[in-house]
Amino acid sequence: MTAPDTDPVERANFDEDDLTGERLDRRRFSGCTFRAAVAVELTTQGCVFDRCDFSTADLSGSQHTASAFTNCRFDMANLSTARFTECKLTGSELAGAKLLGVEITGGEWSLVNLRGCQLSGRDLRGVRLRGAELVEADLRSCDLRNADLTDARLHNAQLKGADLRGAIVDGTALQDLDLHGVRLDLAQAVLVAKGLGAMID
Repeated sequence: MTAPDTDPVERANFDEDDLTGERLDRRRFSGCTFRAAVAVELTTQGCVFDRCDFSTADLSGSQHTASAFTNCRFDMANLSTARFTECKLTGSELAGAKLLGVEITGGEWSLVNLRGCQLSGRDLRGVRLRGAELVEADLRSCDLRNADLTDARLHNAQLKGADLRGAIVDGTALQDLDLHGVRLDLAQAVLVAKGLGAMID
């Protein structure tokens, strides 16, 4: 991800603005508010949004490539069918956001709050979710192969049909989860057995 080459926009108010179909290239926004903005099919490329508030904004159908949304808020935002390709969302709050059909390809989603979010069937291969809040999230039939789930919180997450093969699960208490119908690799299965008190020879 390359650094934006324009002066940052700081603490600007874009609340309720119509950004439908706009394209933003290599722009930086810091501490700005986009509350209730209409940004349907917005496209960003190499942009940085730091500590911005997108609460209740409509970002449905938006497309983001190599952009960063760090420590941002998306409370009750509509991200249906949005596409994030190799994006960074470290520390952002997405609990309560509408994520129907969202597409996530790679990227850095560490420390993101996805508590209770509907992500069933999503392809999350290779996504970094270190320390992410996934408590009570719906991850049924998710493809999490090779994802980084180090220290992720998965208490009461729904995982039936999920594929965790190759995922990094250090610090994640798999033995405390309902793993019915979950695909694990051999190393993960051994980890679960040890967590349940088994002695592996």
